[in-house]
This record gives sequence, C-alpha cells and structure tokens, in this order.
Amino acid sequence: MEIAVVMIFLIGYTAIALEHKININKAASALLTGVLCWTLFALYGPGDMLTQTDLYFTLKIRGLENGDNDIFKSFLLKELRHHLSDISAILFFLMSAMTIVELIDAHGGFRIITDKIVTQDKRSLLWVIGLVTFFLSAVLDNLTTAIVMVSLLRKLIKEKELKLYFAGVIIIAANAGGAWSPIGDVTTTMLWIGGQISSGRVITALFIPSMVCLLVPLIYLSFKLKGRVDGPQDFGDQEKPSPQGKKIFFFGIGSLMFVPVFKTITHLPPFMGILFGLGALWLVSEIINPETDEFERKRFTAAYALSRIDVSSALFFLGILLAVAALQSMHILNHFANQLNTLIGDNRIIISLIGVISAIVDNVPLVAATMGMYSLQTYPPDATLWHYLAYCAGTGGSLLIIGSAAGVAVMGMERVDFIWYVKNISLLALMGYVAGALCYLGLNTV
Repeated sequence: MEIAVVMIFLIGYTAIALEHKININKAASALLTGVLCWTLFALYGPGDMLTQTDLYFTLKIRGLENGDNDIFKSFLLKELRHHLSDISAILFFLMSAMTIVELIDAHGGFRIITDKIVTQDKRSLLWVIGLVTFFLSAVLDNLTTAIVMVSLLRKLIKEKELKLYFAGVIIIAANAGGAWSPIGDVTTTMLWIGGQISSGRVITALFIPSMVCLLVPLIYLSFKLKGRVDGPQDFGDQEKPSPQGKKIFFFGIGSLMFVPVFKTITHLPPFMGILFGLGALWLVSEIINPETDEFERKRFTAAYALSRIDVSSALFFLGILLAVAALQSMHILNHFANQLNTLIGDNRIIISLIGVISAIVDNVPLVAATMGMYSLQTYPPDATLWHYLAYCAGTGGSLLIIGSAAGVAVMGMERVDFIWYVKNISLLALMGYVAGALCYLGLNTV
C-alpha cells in the first residue's frame, strides 16, 4: 500500500512539474493527489512496510495489532484534523495577503513606487530595479512583486533583449527578497507558521545571504550592460487610479508589516494578524471616497479584490499539503529522511540539493516534505537546518524560469523563452545561489 501511495504522489508531482506541457492546471493534479493518498491510507490501513517505524508502535500500543478498525479510524481522523488545522492556517494567511495586495493594486497604490523610477542609464536602472524588487518582495510576496515590476519594465524599456535581461534580474531579486522575510515567500511563510522559524531570527540570519544572492548577478551585469535605455512607452490607456491610492498603499503595507508584531505581542497564529489587517483595510476601503459614484467605487472595494485573487493557487496548496500530510502520518517521510542521512549524512548537502531541485519542481511540496522529514524535537525552532532550508528553497527556484511562481508569471507576461533564460540567466542565478549559500554557511560557522 505504501508503494502505491508513493507512486500516486510521484505521478501527481510529475503532473505539477509538467503543468504547461500537459495543459492540466496544477491545482487539479494536487487535489487529486492529496485526496487519493488519504483514501488509500483509509482503505488499506498502515500496511506492512512500516512495521519497524514509530507508526507501527503507536498503533500497536492502541491495540491495532489485534485488528481493531475503530481504533485505526479514530487515529486516522485525528491525524487528518490535526494536519487540516495547520493547512488552514496557511491558506487563510495566503488568501488574506493576496486580497490586501489586490486591494492596493486596484487603487493604483504601487504607482507611488513605480512613478519615481525615472533614470534611463542602464546600469543605474538595473540596480534600482533589482533593489526595489528585493525589498518590495519582502513586504509583499515574490509573485506579486514580479508582476508589479514587469509592468513597470513595459513603461521604461522598449528594447526586447534588454527587457529580458531585466526580467531575469526581477526573478532573481524577487525570490531572494522573499526568502529572508516571513511574509515574502510562501515556503518561508510555511516554515514560520509551522513554528520552524521565528520572524526576527530568520530576517537576521538570511538578510545578508539573500542580498549576496542578488548582488553577484547585479555586479556581473553591470559590466555587461552599457548606455541608456529607450524612452518610456505611452501608458495612457491604463485605468485611472483612486485618488486615495497613497493612503491605501501605506495602510495596506502597514497591515502586512504589522503581522509579525501582532504575533509577538499576542502569541496568536500569524493568520489572525493578517485577518485583522485585512479587516481593517476592508473597513477603510468601504468608507473612503464617499463622493465617488457607486459604479466607479465598485472596483476599489475589497469584494472586487477578492474576486481577483488566485483561488486556484490556494487549492493547489491545499492539495499538495494534504498529500504531504498523508506521507507524514504514515511515517514514510521519516523513513526517507533516515535513508538520506544514511546515504549522504550531511544535512547541508541535502538542503542544498533541495534548493537545486526546486528549480525543476515546485518548492511548496519540497518544503512541506522536508518539514515532515525532520521533527522539531530533533531540530528545534530557528535551528540552522530550517533557516538554510528557507534560503535554498526560496532562491533555488531562480535557476530555471519554471522554478518559481515569479518566474512562471514573468515567462507568461514577457514571453521569455526557456532556452534563452537557461543561456543568459541561469548561470547568473546559480552564481548568486552558491554565493549566498556559502555566505550563510560561513556566517553560521563563525
């Protein structure tokens, strides 16, 4: 039975990785994978492969060796409810954060940043774009930041080849910026909500390595790019922003940055803080612009923002996290971790490889699986393993354009060719990834 569950997981994983080749949304693959893994577990019980694991002894103590199906069903439902509680916390957090970002965007709030970028020197623009993306990604998320910054590129640069290089920098910067912030990348958020890392410690531990990951490509491209960019394009057909966009921008960004503070003060889960921020911003958006007519006001409401969030991404997270939870409850991941430790031994090498693999397959299930492989009893909160995992999983996706949500978004918006990215950006991303990893390991050793 365990072999069947693992095969289903691997098939689902492959379907997710080949989403654009097989034209099947990864949310559908993830949901089917998650439900089928739990279904097999429920129908066929713990099986025979795991008779040497903690799961066997847990069930033996409860009387399962005598064939008591009621005890197994009780155990199964308890496990499912436990995992669903953790998964729901992640989903509530992500959906609330996406709604806040969409509400800011609907009001044109991000133009406060983009309208101030006026330099036409290629090198200066390169550094401005890279650094703005890096810090904006830490406050928002790497996907949203990539979309905002690519939209800005269309306003600043006409030359196709040059625009592609800048798009590559945006991918690297967005992923690097999201890695060191508890709200900047979904994998870092998962580790934060799961209790593996704390907001203050992950920022101090990963800020410098993440910055190094960006600086190496920027320095290299500074020698390659010379001259001035073409004049800006005409964007007169854009929707007119709300006159209160500046207020919404600062209030929305403030509500996102308040989440770690809320958690520290109240000790409540992060999703409670983000829900508080969303509720406050929702209230402000309802009472702002009282003179605006009803039709014009509609697109500035939180209800409109909710209609624009990517629900399929939330369902993808639900499905893949359910699948990983099934493997964790069956102790398959613990068994796999023991095998890795036996074969490789050094966790630094294992985590580094996970970062490289995240360029090929989605980093969400990779991190979820790793969280199940290593327990908090063995590796307590803010252990080196968790911080290094946040860095590697967050930045490793830049090695290929399909390796991160930011990369896929940019690929679709600017029609970046996969082979072009491999030839021109992947080596830069690898240089940054390795430099940041060595920086983290060196600082941790010191």
